[in-house]
Amino acid sequence: MSWIKKNALWCALGGAVVMAILIWGTWQGVHYTSTTEFCLSCHSMRTPGEEYKTSVHFRNASGVRAECKDCHIPPGVVPTLVRKTEALNDLYHTFISPSIDTPEKFNAKRAELAQREWARMSANNSAACKSCHSYEAMDHGKQSANAAAQMTAAAAKDSNCIDCHKGIAHHKPDMSSGFRDRYKQLQQQGEKLSTATTLFSLSEKTLTATAGAPAGKALLFPATQVKVLQKEGNNVQLEVTGWRESKGRGRVITQYMGKRVFSAVLDASLMENVKVLQTQTDPGSHQEWQQVSVTAWTSAQGLIDSITPVWEYSDQMLQSTCSACHSTPPATRYTANGWIAGLKAMSTYYRLNPVEERTLLKYLQTHASDVSEPNK
Repeated sequence: MSWIKKNALWCALGGAVVMAILIWGTWQGVHYTSTTEFCLSCHSMRTPGEEYKTSVHFRNASGVRAECKDCHIPPGVVPTLVRKTEALNDLYHTFISPSIDTPEKFNAKRAELAQREWARMSANNSAACKSCHSYEAMDHGKQSANAAAQMTAAAAKDSNCIDCHKGIAHHKPDMSSGFRDRYKQLQQQGEKLSTATTLFSLSEKTLTATAGAPAGKALLFPATQVKVLQKEGNNVQLEVTGWRESKGRGRVITQYMGKRVFSAVLDASLMENVKVLQTQTDPGSHQEWQQVSVTAWTSAQGLIDSITPVWEYSDQMLQSTCSACHSTPPATRYTANGWIAGLKAMSTYYRLNPVEERTLLKYLQTHASDVSEPNK
């Protein structure tokens, strides 16, 4: 009986030793495969690795380096093991079906990979970032005035770091292909003039006093509602209704009284076509405004019968443009006039052409905090 007990004890001790070795070996394996050297040894990580080496997280004045695991593996044993299990997918795409093994392939999937990683970081409220960067440890007196204001507000809400700090270690993806493809579809839709009498402009369009006249400085702005009066060849006569200040030259037509939401700008040739419908005083500025209508000619292309797809395209542009750096702001963040300065302040951070920018601005303005029309 004592022999059985002795052997059982040795078996238990042996099992415990084997288990300890397995646990220790597994954890050492997890630790080793989490090192930056291991991560960058994969051929598919060459492109992001080179980008990381040029970032502030690799080399900086303080000499504190953030390794790959510090950003991509959340703290804690369970989150680490979960993330490691998810990473088994990388082995498949490395050895069985290579999908990012060249710079060209990586850039083709950059947006998909970035959005996946941003979503993962958002899900745990940027736990990996906050394991090094603590709101409580920040000295706002040593930050710039703008940074201190932003970080104070972020700390009050315990904001997600990745909302504002995308692209800090790797190049941000170009998110424009989606909304630009959508715009091409709208252009195709606008190649043939709709039979509807109420249409909306897709882009800027030149306006003239007579059909086929040389273009001057008059323009119809994107996302402007017009009424079709007649068609002549490849040209249509439109009526634009809006507001203008009573004082001044009266060439700028806005969608709303007192709000700089531009519908059209006229030149001298069109001033005789302007009809004053009514006069009101704007309660906000106490300035006198006139509601007017003006008739003008333009080409038949670039007009569609619903504003909804234009706003869907604009919202996609907003999501793609803003999400490359931070969370998308609600259109109600500013007033219609406030969005002019609000969007301009961010102009150095996005890459939109002038027409795209004007379309996006109009979308934000018509959905702003002080605009409550049901048919925006």
